[in-house]
Amino acid sequence: MPKLDPFTLNIPTQIITSRLILRPPMAGDGTAVYAAVCESLTALRQFPASLPWAVAEPSVASSEEWCQQRHADFLARKDLAMLAWHRETGELVLATGLHRLDWAVPKFELGFWCRSSKQGQGLVSEAARALLGLAWETLGARRVEALCDAANLPSRRVCERIGMTLEGVMRNERITPTGELCDTCVYAAIKP
Repeated sequence: MPKLDPFTLNIPTQIITSRLILRPPMAGDGTAVYAAVCESLTALRQFPASLPWAVAEPSVASSEEWCQQRHADFLARKDLAMLAWHRETGELVLATGLHRLDWAVPKFELGFWCRSSKQGQGLVSEAARALLGLAWETLGARRVEALCDAANLPSRRVCERIGMTLEGVMRNERITPTGELCDTCVYAAIKP
């Protein structure tokens, strides 16, 4: 099978679900990202091996830079980061995306984190299902995987809730900034 040319794909710049609007980060989103990160730092920093960016002190400037870089990466088909905004309130509720794009297979890694005040409402599962749909229907994916810290039970439950299968646990696969080794769970779904 010839390698897929991602530039021939009409990848939507907006996905609407029952409660969310997902779209790539854009210039000007940095303030909203900064607020969501600051609210969620305690939860994000529980898993420094899998979320090393959360260890650094956030700023509006670094959040804005992240948004602009992710937008450029989306256009270049290097990374498909998305921000999810609540349809009723307009509030940024989570960040997600398809990462580590391998267009040769094609396969992608699903990533996500949720604003602390919005956890436990099924919003991550809703966004993740939408991205799985994008992967299967638009991107021609044959495999989508998610790598979760073994101790991150909420992320593992999201993977299971959206139909991903635990394929295995990679022991001592990641290391925290303080040198602690962590296990990583590999979840995956293959094209239905």
